[in-house]
Amino acid sequence: MTTGKVKKMSLGLSLLSLIFLVVFLVCTLKFWGGDPHIALIAGAVFASFMGLIGGYTWKEIEEGIIDTIKLAMQACLILMIIGAIIGTWILAGIVPTMIFYGLKIITPSIFLVAACLLCAIVSLATGSSWTTAGTIGIALIGVGTGLGIPLGMTAGAIVSGAYFGDKMSPLSDTTNLAPAMAGTDLFTHIRHMLWTTGPALLISLVIYAILGFGFAGKQIDTVQVNEILTGLDAVFNINPLLFIPPILVILIVVMRVPAIPGLIGGVVLGGLFAWIFQGAGMTEIIGAAHYGFELNTEVLSGVVSQTVIDSLNDLLTRGGLDSMLWTVSLIICAMCFGGVMEKTKQLETIAMSIMRFAKKTGSIVLTTVITCIATNLLTGDQYLSIVLPGRMYKDIYVDKGLDPRNLSRTLEDAGTVTSPFIPWNTCGATMTKFLGVGPWGPDGFAIYAFLNILCPIIAVFYGYTGIGIKKLEKSPKEESVSV
Repeated sequence: MTTGKVKKMSLGLSLLSLIFLVVFLVCTLKFWGGDPHIALIAGAVFASFMGLIGGYTWKEIEEGIIDTIKLAMQACLILMIIGAIIGTWILAGIVPTMIFYGLKIITPSIFLVAACLLCAIVSLATGSSWTTAGTIGIALIGVGTGLGIPLGMTAGAIVSGAYFGDKMSPLSDTTNLAPAMAGTDLFTHIRHMLWTTGPALLISLVIYAILGFGFAGKQIDTVQVNEILTGLDAVFNINPLLFIPPILVILIVVMRVPAIPGLIGGVVLGGLFAWIFQGAGMTEIIGAAHYGFELNTEVLSGVVSQTVIDSLNDLLTRGGLDSMLWTVSLIICAMCFGGVMEKTKQLETIAMSIMRFAKKTGSIVLTTVITCIATNLLTGDQYLSIVLPGRMYKDIYVDKGLDPRNLSRTLEDAGTVTSPFIPWNTCGATMTKFLGVGPWGPDGFAIYAFLNILCPIIAVFYGYTGIGIKKLEKSPKEESVSV
């Protein structure tokens, strides 16, 4: 029962909740070999005890958890629809067609530019930096090695392109998670990210072009690339008309169609194009939407090498509503912790203590960037670098007259793109495994992942200059009061 008494958690109790979560997460991810879900639930339990000590009732805490989970429900629905899109788009040959034509643009003189753009295209199509790096990225590493291009340089171009799509694709889980945490909608978030991600990509491509001049005139070993092209052509009916669905999804973003009906339209288009171009039946279409696409490797037997079969299998066997349930469950677990911390004012207490030193927009954005990077360092998880700062600073941005889209953009500018730079982060470990080189060291890819470096820098620059910063619009009532 709510007492009506205004409660205020002490900074000590609030920090204990955060420290417990960090320690439990580090132990779970690094020593106990588990996923972060249980650690988040344990953190929610501990934070609840701190809330009870602080004078809150269980009913209040439970209401906070449920209310916070409700905020993430749209993102969860979108993620499940995205899984269906990925499955049907692969079945339809849409993603394979984008990969097929993308691979054809590779020439020695523009290899780094082409590698970055190709990875950007694939990650936009799939919404996954991991999928991009683990498939096309591996092929590009082999091509770059044949050209004599340093491994770290090639890997940096791959990471830059992969994380462009990870940020900008409506199919990406982080792209859906960030606006859910900040309190804005998906397509508003994507459009606002163009302020930072667009210049970052353009500057990166210019640098890659300059670096690429030193490799002009060299002959490229296209055996592996040609085998992938042959394999794609053997399985799918490759046709330029299959670019229509991705183009329509982009138009949906521009036309501001609500995310859920717009993305459901993407599923319908995927199924329709699968029937028209690949001859798929309703059973196959429904199966791809639910369970994902599974490559029939028997078709490739005798056509390409086993290595390429394995590569294409890794690339194309994915998608489906079921594939998103791990992420959906993670979001719900994170919302349990976030709900407790928010309802019991623990997040507010910590955030206000930090924001005591941030008075203006520039310092607010800088503080958000530092918090996202610190969360990546401490928890080793990309999702938490969006969830925790998002819940901590959501109200502060509004109180300072800043539109929530500024927060959602900054969460991605600092949380999403810096995760592969941290070796013990799930993203850093995954990129290292896929690309065969770590982020740091003499051959590391971090110094060549220009997009990932530039995004947080541009975000802070905008914060201090006011460029690309959207102020919170006043309601008519507020306007009349101010007059």
